[in-house]
Amino acid sequence: MKTNEFSYKGICLNGFLALFIVIVLFAAVIYLFIQADNNSTYAIFGAIGMMLFALCMNGFIKLEPNEAKVLVFFGKYSGTFTKTGFYWVNPLLSKKGVSLRARNLNPEPIKVNDKAGNPVMIGMVLVWKLADTYKALFEIDSQSLAAPAANTSSRGVARMLSQAFENFVRVQSDAALRQVAGLYAYDNADSADELTLRSNAEVINEQLVTTLNERLSMAGLHVIEARINYLAYAPEIAAVMLRRQQADAIIAAREKIVDGAVSMVKMALDKLKDEGVVDLDEERKAAMVSNLLVVLCGDEPAQPVVNSGSLY
Repeated sequence: MKTNEFSYKGICLNGFLALFIVIVLFAAVIYLFIQADNNSTYAIFGAIGMMLFALCMNGFIKLEPNEAKVLVFFGKYSGTFTKTGFYWVNPLLSKKGVSLRARNLNPEPIKVNDKAGNPVMIGMVLVWKLADTYKALFEIDSQSLAAPAANTSSRGVARMLSQAFENFVRVQSDAALRQVAGLYAYDNADSADELTLRSNAEVINEQLVTTLNERLSMAGLHVIEARINYLAYAPEIAAVMLRRQQADAIIAAREKIVDGAVSMVKMALDKLKDEGVVDLDEERKAAMVSNLLVVLCGDEPAQPVVNSGSLY
């Protein structure tokens, strides 16, 4: 994707060398002011030297790993400075600090309607980072959102910019989650091949990452990972859906019990016939099958009845 971001290529000195030069300048200014009693010209040069000293002090930059400074020269973008360490650059440049480190966002679950129209509570956690400093500062209104007070330090400005980016990610992640969740049913799809929110989490997460990156690319932000971490029916239908799930579970269990009972009855009849234990007509077989199925499929323990008389 096209970007207007580029690295700063202007004046850049080692910070310690520049600091030594500034200290020498300051010493020269002190000397000029001391000599000003003998010659007013020294006072003029001393005043000029003091202004240069104050100006040069504004050129120092200290960066830690995964930090950057966006440099602007009277409104014109001059590049992004990303060198780690202590440096000195053009003091007339304004410097806006931003963090390139990965950050987490874990918003509160929101209520959405799934594909079937059922209200569900869904939440996610995502990991994101700033990928394009130009877009982050100049393509969205992050600077006015983080407008600092007059006495705010550079670290305070960076912190407010970070909060502005986080608010932007929070709003867009809410919209993306609603968009993706509305494309799928919670569960129990009509087709076994149809994707659902509950059963196909990995596929949903991948689509969520794609949707988020499409929305956040305009702001120079990149989502590394996004995962649904909370999924439940909304409270107003949770009880009804729970009963439906319980009914589905009971039906599935009954089907398995019946399959097992039929197999056991068949095995019992075959064994009685093969070993010649008793010869049953069709009516007696039907009665025996009925009794065995009642015993095997019933919820309550069977009460045996002993027949001491003739079978016929």
